[in-house]
Amino acid sequence: MPRGRYSLHDPHDHTPLAEEHFQCAPGPSGWRYVSQLTAPDGGHRGSVDLALDDLGRPIRLELHAGGWQVRGAALDGVTWVRTDPAGLEATEGNVPAHAFTGTSPAFLVATARLLRLTPSSAATRVRLLALTDPVLAPRTVDQSWALIDREAHATDNGPLLVDEYQVTALDTGERHSVYIAGDVVLSAPGIELEDLQTPPSTFP
Repeated sequence: MPRGRYSLHDPHDHTPLAEEHFQCAPGPSGWRYVSQLTAPDGGHRGSVDLALDDLGRPIRLELHAGGWQVRGAALDGVTWVRTDPAGLEATEGNVPAHAFTGTSPAFLVATARLLRLTPSSAATRVRLLALTDPVLAPRTVDQSWALIDREAHATDNGPLLVDEYQVTALDTGERHSVYIAGDVVLSAPGIELEDLQTPPSTFP
């Protein structure tokens, strides 16, 4: 069960945004990721609880940020309920998308798991519902993912396979690289792995 800490920053000006203390593990029904986020001033910034099924589909998502809460799942596309900080009003939504995304590294692992690309695969288009900070506002985004390299790195626990994905935002054409080993993001725009107490899990 990997446990560790990511640092999150603005990918454009590198302003620190938060530290995300996480743990994750595959299980009999899929994969689960839970984390707590801490702001640069030490205050609580939010939390993530994401569970995937064997096919990589989100069967349960609960996000907290800025007093807002979103609960969602893959149901007729993706369906979610967003609740305001006062808890007085809840807004339901549904869009024909494959999964969720957001600032947490969990969503990058989840998308990679959903697509299951190989280095010989063509780039694959995926529609995601982005829940954007600081108020978890929902927005549909289209991306293209391609697995462009897979390298084995020697470690004390045996070879570690690192996948390099090229992710393209289809509305702007902007491209960036995402590096994932098992169920841990090693590096991505706005994300750095600062501490990892146990090796990444490998998916069957």
